[in-house]
Amino acid sequence: MTVKTIPKIITRKEVIIMANIIKENARGFDCIAPEDLLLTSRKVFLTGEVTSKSCDELLKSLMVLNEADPDKEIELYISSNGGCVSSGLLVYDYIKTMKAPLKTICCGTAASMGAILFLSAPKREMFCHSRLLLHDPSFGSKDIGGKKPLELQKEIDVLMEIREELASIIAEITGKPIEQIYDITKDDTFFNAEEALKLKLATSIIGKKGKRK
Repeated sequence: MTVKTIPKIITRKEVIIMANIIKENARGFDCIAPEDLLLTSRKVFLTGEVTSKSCDELLKSLMVLNEADPDKEIELYISSNGGCVSSGLLVYDYIKTMKAPLKTICCGTAASMGAILFLSAPKREMFCHSRLLLHDPSFGSKDIGGKKPLELQKEIDVLMEIREELASIIAEITGKPIEQIYDITKDDTFFNAEEALKLKLATSIIGKKGKRK
């Protein structure tokens, strides 16, 4: 995109064109990606699947903002169907070491590892029509065909360790016994905003008019 795409009749300082923002400055105009502009406002996003790539990008953004101003709050918006546990837990562990305060916001659905990352902040907000999904870890897309019984048992033992680790995180946040968390996560369990607030998964709800309840 170039300055030539800007109509001559435009007199405002900012205008959105094809998902980019044109900002006027002393030299003329700059074309800025919305993500870059939001990053300057200390807003970062996790959308889609939790992968090594998405977590790498998120981790770098959090590091930059944490080092830039360790006293100013960062907002992490999450809409994710979950994914890689090890990559997600790497981000979770870093968040716990950050000096900058963090607030997570669930928009849409935060499922599985996405829900665990939502729980990483002391302030956890949900839009009124958003949902959380909790469940035990699974093999996912891993091919276990042809494996022998002891090999399968080893895979199951690893899954059970991850199950305990994730359930411990949820139990610590909610203050519920881990046995109750196991009962919740044994199946796919959805929580709307009100239910999440009641269980202390969320700390507040963003209402239809943008007001926090």
